[in-house]
Amino acid sequence: MALTLYVDTARWRAHHKHVQDQFPGLVPVCKGNGYGFGHERLAEEATRLGSDILAVGTTYEAARIKDFFGGDLLVLTPYRRGEEPVPLPDRVIRSVSSIDGVYGLVGARVVIEVMSSMKRHGISEQDLAQLHAAIENVRLEGFAIHLPLDRTDGSDAVEEVIGWMDRLRAARLPLHTMFVSHLKADELARLQQQFPQTRFRARIGTRLWLGDHEATEYRGAVLDVTRVAKGERFGYRQQKAASDGFLVVVAGGTSHGVGLEAPKALHGVMPRAKGVARAGLATVNRNLSPFVWGGKQRWFAEPPHMQVSILFVPSDAPEPKVGEELVAHLRHTTTQFDRIMDR
Repeated sequence: MALTLYVDTARWRAHHKHVQDQFPGLVPVCKGNGYGFGHERLAEEATRLGSDILAVGTTYEAARIKDFFGGDLLVLTPYRRGEEPVPLPDRVIRSVSSIDGVYGLVGARVVIEVMSSMKRHGISEQDLAQLHAAIENVRLEGFAIHLPLDRTDGSDAVEEVIGWMDRLRAARLPLHTMFVSHLKADELARLQQQFPQTRFRARIGTRLWLGDHEATEYRGAVLDVTRVAKGERFGYRQQKAASDGFLVVVAGGTSHGVGLEAPKALHGVMPRAKGVARAGLATVNRNLSPFVWGGKQRWFAEPPHMQVSILFVPSDAPEPKVGEELVAHLRHTTTQFDRIMDR
């Protein structure tokens, strides 16, 4: 009995090919928990796509994935002096976001990140004059820019990249390759047309692996079902049942990421109102679970346990049976499955 990730493999891979066709020179990204699929599986899929390079989040991820992917590995987290050394093969490329970082990687293959409107990390325009000397002792693989997802000020992503291309060109720095993130296919095509001597390579993770929501589905197996009457006590905290119904024990708990939720940026009155309502319900121990039964998302009977969750299903709903599976609306990047099943 398990929390299972089901994958419609043919559909999933057809989506990969569609994205690859839209973004020539695509650099697949495999970081964190492998977008819910795991590093080994995504390395296999990147190889299937014929990718010559795979982007990972950290040096630790590069060390784990190097035995599953034979091409170059681009580490996205910028190098910092004093970081723990991790033994890595020469095919690993390090990102750098400071002049000091470039000087600290003598002989290494590097991609230099420039500061975008995200203002997370990157070389500033004022740093460009010092780059000529700094890059003499590294193997420069290109520059990179990581763009924001939303542009609430109405600014243009392409214009931001063009601005940096002009600055780099004016500084007489090599512009053979530019790695970009969070551009649309038509935006990438505009850049490639305007700068034909530069190869633009889109680093894509979420859109590639999770872009087709119908290709994957989490399901938790029902392990036990117990009938309870209104007022009857149950669970670790011995709460009282609010009405007659069923306590349903389903595979999937905190160790799987069930009950965890990344903070969301809310836009508009309605999403904010819903957020306030959810917070109010949580103060009286009413938390909606990700599990669906009888066409409705069901409430947690109590906070999820380590490997299972206990749900409350009211008596007017069909009684779940042991062995049946409940669809679970879970965030891929925070979920760890027990098994993955291709179908």
